[in-house]
Amino acid sequence: MNILIINHYAGSPDMGMEFRPYYFAREWIKMGHKVDIIAADFSHLRRANPQVDHDFQEEVIDEIHYHWIKTGTYEGNGGKRAMTMFQFVSKLWIHAKSIIAEMEPDVVIASSTYPLDTYVGQRIRKLSKKKVKLIHEVHDMWPISPVELGGMSPKHPFIRVLQKAENSFCKNSDVVVSLLPAAKNYFIEHGMDADKFRHVPNGVVLEEWENPQPLPENLLKTLLKVKKEGKFILCFFGSHTQSYALDYLIDAVKELEQVNLQLIFIGNGIFKEELKKQAYGYEDSILFLEPIPKACIPSVFEHIDASYVGALDNNMFRFGICMNKLFDSMMGGKPILYAVKAPNNYIDEYKCGISVETENVSALKEGILQLISLSAEDREKLGTCGRNAVLEYFNYKFLAKQFELILKENMK
Repeated sequence: MNILIINHYAGSPDMGMEFRPYYFAREWIKMGHKVDIIAADFSHLRRANPQVDHDFQEEVIDEIHYHWIKTGTYEGNGGKRAMTMFQFVSKLWIHAKSIIAEMEPDVVIASSTYPLDTYVGQRIRKLSKKKVKLIHEVHDMWPISPVELGGMSPKHPFIRVLQKAENSFCKNSDVVVSLLPAAKNYFIEHGMDADKFRHVPNGVVLEEWENPQPLPENLLKTLLKVKKEGKFILCFFGSHTQSYALDYLIDAVKELEQVNLQLIFIGNGIFKEELKKQAYGYEDSILFLEPIPKACIPSVFEHIDASYVGALDNNMFRFGICMNKLFDSMMGGKPILYAVKAPNNYIDEYKCGISVETENVSALKEGILQLISLSAEDREKLGTCGRNAVLEYFNYKFLAKQFELILKENMK
């Protein structure tokens, strides 16, 4: 098949996230398919953006054909970012016939976070001389996210436009693929036939865990020193933002001062200085370390006893969650202290850690004490269950095959 992915923010390992289009494309190419990705020349998610002189400038990365659209830069979530969305979609709409002629897609996957790209996919399907399957992939819930989380009015013109687009993809897509497992009823309410819904989560790239980068020398020395002191090491890695409920975790550890415990934070973020102030005076049990490359994360798990994955109580989680951090923690093979309120709970489902109530210091304390009280054998069993779940279900090799089955449905 010729597969066309339309994703405004698509990236690559060298450029940075968003990674999902790249990982799926790479696996589909191994299966014998051809994959084109159309993306914008600028994304706030990438570490580095491509240098683009003209629209549809092509670049081949690991056999994936990227086609870059010039949209200009922006900061934050204001009007300038919205303009890049309309610019991106408009250019693809205008050049739909050229896209068909050059790429000859059998399948179009509209996957840009915001729902406006459904109109491009529908136009390509309509103008193509052959049967084209249209899949809409939902990463985040737009426009309900900017309404509930960003405080925008449902009557705002931008939200009205997005709502119309969401209704359109619900009614007109051949399949709706969602990263969020509990979003089905919401999309049905907006016009989707129930049998069109499919759930395909994110996952882990197994190759990254086969040959991980070694830890920076200072970090390794710190972990070895703490372990030599016989402390139980609980680790959080990633962006230090308020949304991960890290302040509740610190309060819990502060109340466990007599326990032989070391909480280690690895990473940076806008909330880091605030957290350090909160932990002042508790350096013997709470450490803040510098960020490390993603390729070093597997090496961290060789030296810790458990990891923490948490989040503030968020009404948007009623649709489910799909946190990359969670799958990395499961793959790490160590038990997880999990404090997230969502309908899908892989910690309980795969028995790979201890799940506690979010935003609850007492529950976190109890969860930590439970982990520490477990025998080494029981902790290893929990970690192995998480790792096995990733090896079986939550890796891109498996997920790409599941997605390929969706691509092939009713194609004959």
